[in-house]
Amino acid sequence: MNIRRSAATLAAAAVVLGAAVPAVAAPPAPTPTVAIPDGLYGTADPTYDGVWRQSVALLAQRTTGVTPAAGAVSWLTGQQCANGAFAAFRADPAKGCDAKLMVDTNSTAAAVQALAALGGHEAATDKAVGWLKSVQNADGGWGYTPGGASDANSTSVVAGALTATGQQPAQVKKAGKSPYDALAGLSLPCGDPSGGGAFAYQPDKKGALAANADATAAGVLGVLGKGFAAQAGKPSTEAHICGDSPEPLTPAALARNGARYLASAVGGAGYLKSVLPGAEDQPDYGNTADAVVALAAQGWTEQAKKPLAWLRQHSAAWAKQSGPAAYAQLIFAARSMGADPRHFGGSDLVALLNATGPVPQAVAKASGADADDDKNGDKNAKGDKADEKDASDSVFGVWWTVGVFLVAGAGIGFLISGRKRRQP
Repeated sequence: MNIRRSAATLAAAAVVLGAAVPAVAAPPAPTPTVAIPDGLYGTADPTYDGVWRQSVALLAQRTTGVTPAAGAVSWLTGQQCANGAFAAFRADPAKGCDAKLMVDTNSTAAAVQALAALGGHEAATDKAVGWLKSVQNADGGWGYTPGGASDANSTSVVAGALTATGQQPAQVKKAGKSPYDALAGLSLPCGDPSGGGAFAYQPDKKGALAANADATAAGVLGVLGKGFAAQAGKPSTEAHICGDSPEPLTPAALARNGARYLASAVGGAGYLKSVLPGAEDQPDYGNTADAVVALAAQGWTEQAKKPLAWLRQHSAAWAKQSGPAAYAQLIFAARSMGADPRHFGGSDLVALLNATGPVPQAVAKASGADADDDKNGDKNAKGDKADEKDASDSVFGVWWTVGVFLVAGAGIGFLISGRKRRQP
């Protein structure tokens, strides 16, 4: 899910506004057009990703034994509207939410996952989940905005929010359809030449599905009923193949098929690629981290080792540029594989994340995880020099089409779910 409100997911904004879509790695943070509120993580303009980056930052802290600053949690809860929904960012929380404010399912579901993990926010999460249920589509899924066509990413992040609050996604239905039904409808048959077993973001205008690695990583977690901070599942006893029967496919079969596609996609270079028309392939750090979590959640930890090792070697500059959400993604990837995020490619991801916002109330000591984690991981991560050059070039030479973060000043509060990018 390029869980990200980072550069990885500006596509929907581009679709709405006709803006060009960025490639992969985040650009140097633009000068904020609004003041950065006290308590908020990150220094970039929060207009399109404030709630998202705060939510995943707090969740990542919670999973690593960090007690977030009270002000950071208060900032997030203060973003909620009276009806339970969250927008991407509200500069003035004292002002009530009106019809002009674009609330969205992704910000709301991300906030639910974070607040549920922190505990003590049942009233807020219950109200948010109630709103999410009220905007469920007839196919069982969710779009980014209420009434929008269902997409794999939005449906999956909501499924994770439902699970985080103790609910069974299979039992949350609209017109008899659950989130699993919506995701099944976005799964490509195994024989599809564009990527059998993968998930599509959405059907195109003609109803055709196209494999999308970002949507697939999200879809695998969605059909497993797991959230951003998923842990490794039990090793699967089923063969690592894509299977079309029985029909309709069970959630377990959908997850296996999606994991098979991801394993194949990262099996060569060790990372997923993102490309724009006319551009060279670029490593996609966020999607690669998400793929690690998805593969681990499916129990395919062997297949997740190579991309995790690649991230150890190559992700530091990307995370530094991209900010708190990127550090959170890497923490989730490391933890899903049992690696210590405090010793990841020579970096302490937890400390780096903490440094992007208010000082936490408490930080747990390292759990005694193997201090040689980097050394062990690097044994699996020895890519050739060409891979290293590709990764370096993608961070420091990445091209960006004019000012996507400014997006003409339109208040569309979007940065995460419109992952309609071309994927392998």
